[in-house]
Amino acid sequence: MATSFGFLSSYPPTQCGLATFTAALRSELVAVGEQTGVVRVVSKGEKSVDAAVVEHMVRGDAGAIGRAAAALGAFDVAVVQHEFGIYDGPDGDSVVGVLALLDVPSIVVAHTVLVDPTVHQRDVFERVVDSASVVVTMSETAHERLVRHYCVDRSKVVVIPHGAPPPIRPTRPAGPPLLLTWGLLGPGKGIERVIDALPSLRNLDPRPRYVVVGETHPRVLEREGERYRDALRQRAVQLGVADMVTWSAGYLDAEALSRVVASADVVVLPYDSREQVTSGVLIEAVAARKPVVATAFAHACELLGSGAGLVVDHDDPAAMASVLRRVLVEPDLARTMALRAGEIAGDLLWPAVAARYRALGAGLARTRSAVVA
Repeated sequence: MATSFGFLSSYPPTQCGLATFTAALRSELVAVGEQTGVVRVVSKGEKSVDAAVVEHMVRGDAGAIGRAAAALGAFDVAVVQHEFGIYDGPDGDSVVGVLALLDVPSIVVAHTVLVDPTVHQRDVFERVVDSASVVVTMSETAHERLVRHYCVDRSKVVVIPHGAPPPIRPTRPAGPPLLLTWGLLGPGKGIERVIDALPSLRNLDPRPRYVVVGETHPRVLEREGERYRDALRQRAVQLGVADMVTWSAGYLDAEALSRVVASADVVVLPYDSREQVTSGVLIEAVAARKPVVATAFAHACELLGSGAGLVVDHDDPAAMASVLRRVLVEPDLARTMALRAGEIAGDLLWPAVAARYRALGAGLARTRSAVVA
């Protein structure tokens, strides 16, 4: 029996991780015949004409909470993406009102689990978890943090990884080795760490090229313009490595991004955060069977522990340079990393991930039907 899924989230053309995640998961569910609809979280003036969008939850609109809950109630299961910065109100607490009004089962997808939240953040998150039928974390680290640091019912928390598109056949164009970082840019991305490592790689023959793909995050752009990207460009000039860095600021759709990833020799995730428990970019890199070099943020330490990548300390530029050099000059190391990635890639692909959400939603819908009957 089919199960219909209503999503509460940001959604394309919004450019953010939650929007991309929701679009990909919804697409997979539609592909296997499920009915879906999206309640898109927007600011005023951003309404969508996409047929997938059945309602808008407009920030600052007093009636938005009730309309969002009513729209989600038309589906068998509501899938609510949770991130503190998405919803209206202090720490996004308006989402609590939506969950409280739902009369259908809900799956809350926790994209961030803070170890040291403020008092209000903790209160909001615990109320979100308490209202949900099931809470999904996307890593074992996030699961452990949630059940250890918050007052929650651990029996309702499950782990389903972030999904990734199936990899395309690698196409390695002629030219120097390619280091790749992608995603929305802004402070915290850590691009400066790789730029700082590049002078130590200038003597390689051929000299590697570092490609940075992604537009500046819309909220960062609104707040401070291109200050971060401009500072990175200037840093590369000062270090004498501007010729080794290529900037690609245009938006890439999923297919175009897959081609870029397929062409990379090494994916670099030099993020500032030590707490990040979910990284869609990391999942996509591993699913594409690419060697990964990352700073020691939580999700990287967990996912790369099998040998699919190498982790370096955040504050050790010499280690970053050394590890990048090793991957570039030791082909056996790179091949082993790719093989280890391949061993875990299957469970990370969107069809496998969507199948788990589909089964979870179907189980919730059956339970509700039995109770109602």
